[in-house]
Amino acid sequence: MTSTTTLSAALPGDHRERLVRLAREVSFAEGVRLFEEGRRAERFWIVRTGTVSLDLRVPGRRAAVIETLGHGEPVGCSWHFPPYRWQLGAETTTPVRTWEFDAESVRRTCARDPEFGRAVAVWVGGVVAHRLHAARVRLLDLYAPHGSGRLL
Repeated sequence: MTSTTTLSAALPGDHRERLVRLAREVSFAEGVRLFEEGRRAERFWIVRTGTVSLDLRVPGRRAAVIETLGHGEPVGCSWHFPPYRWQLGAETTTPVRTWEFDAESVRRTCARDPEFGRAVAVWVGGVVAHRLHAARVRLLDLYAPHGSGRLL
């Protein structure tokens, strides 16, 4: 992921601190499914240590890993957009320490403070745009006859 989508690069210090105050620290062992595509998105995480893979179901095949996330990167964006259903799946690939956020609490805080809400929305929107591009490239690499066409 590009550094512009990590928490430290995307949100100004005061907004970042405010967001982190809404979090609780949680840890997960390797191989834990954080969420499944299509299920309700009620929380999200920011990776503190370790890695998490995002995957996409592909009919008739194993889920395709789209991206691997690490320090400072958000895990989950679907919490921000109705109907609040996960568009991807996520699994820890190492032991992970995160900040975990209750989506409803963050949405309420965003609604009460439009400046904070806009900063969060721009950040999450940037993450979504990046992940859409990453998913496209990865699926082309996996399933297109000639790959993504990227030059090495």
